[in-house]
Amino acid sequence: MIRKVIVSLCLLFSAVAMSQESNASPYSYYGIGDQKFKGTAENRSMGGLGILADSIHINLQNPASYSFLKLTTFTVGGSNTATSFKTSDATDSANRTTLDYLAVGLPFKKIGVAFGLMPFTSVGYKIQNTAMGDDGINRFRQFNGTGGLNRVFFGASYRVTTKFSLGADFQYNFGNIDTKSIIGIPEQSVQYPTRETNNTNYGGFSFNIGAMYQTKINGKLTWHTSATFTPESTLNTSTERKIATISFVAGSDEFVQDEIEVVVPDKDVKLPSKFTFGSGIGEDRKWFAGAEYTFQGSNKLSNRFDDITSAGFENSYRISLGGFYIPNFMSFNSYLSRITYRAGLKYEKTGLVVNNESIDDMGLSLGLGLPIGGNFSNLNLGVEFGKRGTTNADLIQENYISLFVGLSFNDRWFVKRKYD
Repeated sequence: MIRKVIVSLCLLFSAVAMSQESNASPYSYYGIGDQKFKGTAENRSMGGLGILADSIHINLQNPASYSFLKLTTFTVGGSNTATSFKTSDATDSANRTTLDYLAVGLPFKKIGVAFGLMPFTSVGYKIQNTAMGDDGINRFRQFNGTGGLNRVFFGASYRVTTKFSLGADFQYNFGNIDTKSIIGIPEQSVQYPTRETNNTNYGGFSFNIGAMYQTKINGKLTWHTSATFTPESTLNTSTERKIATISFVAGSDEFVQDEIEVVVPDKDVKLPSKFTFGSGIGEDRKWFAGAEYTFQGSNKLSNRFDDITSAGFENSYRISLGGFYIPNFMSFNSYLSRITYRAGLKYEKTGLVVNNESIDDMGLSLGLGLPIGGNFSNLNLGVEFGKRGTTNADLIQENYISLFVGLSFNDRWFVKRKYD
């Protein structure tokens, strides 16, 4: 049964992930968009921690965790995010529902493998303003962007000892980003605005390596340590660009007066390296508390229209604090006692700098892990309250609430029958 569920959901996820509009943030204008969280609902409920290896949950943040799996595990997750936008003199709002990940983990004694698909970045913005240039002329500007990159991955892990594991996963990042700019001079004799459209395809490989160490420090407590490293990688791009003069029909519909296609040379885009280290302590199947630090080098990405903004990139980092508590994992008469209660905090310096203001992201997350039936499958629910950006320097502050859900199905495969 689980095989049929996996195949059906894989096909559904692939179709939706390729077409979904998963972002509504003006900050996705920069580079290749907002980078999506690489983790499950369980991780996100703990502030984004990726320290723990689990026998029934796939940890997508550290490939060294795959060899700790005891059962074949299938996991899928999605989220709904409601965002309110605030400037010094205006407010707005948006809502997006997305599929966040789909993965399968397979255990083979000391070896574990996993593969899956998830969004990597997302773009979704519509910016419009009228401003005076250095030449004293008012210009109407409109910028639109949609699309993003997806990531398909395959990884493996080896349990070197009962305490230490090493792993690596390889990813192919691919996708398409569409951007459009319209510039007009309504107060001058220029009759038609100018429109430029860009359709850019991205593709390239990347990989990361990980290590995990667990050891008992007394009869009850276990110390967990995790580290991952992602080297710098390259995306190949090809762009189709068209420039046209247009007129507006019925106020918003665009009618092309004249259009030409511009040849754009292919180029490579560099993705920065990243290092993550985390550590924590807990009692197995009872509680855990930990902290994690992620450092990423400065982006070398740019946007076609960066010349109209004062934007750049700096080194980024994220600090996560979180954990879980299970009242009684083996309780037979109290369902509430078998629920996993999770909570976490995060603070992230995203690396984006606009008008000399660093764009930071901070959030509080809460979650529940609900056992399903009599096996080890579970439903994971979570909510995150966060704030990104600032109203300083004429920028936008985003206040968001994300509701997310993850399903983790477990089964035993590759078992020889002892009796016919």
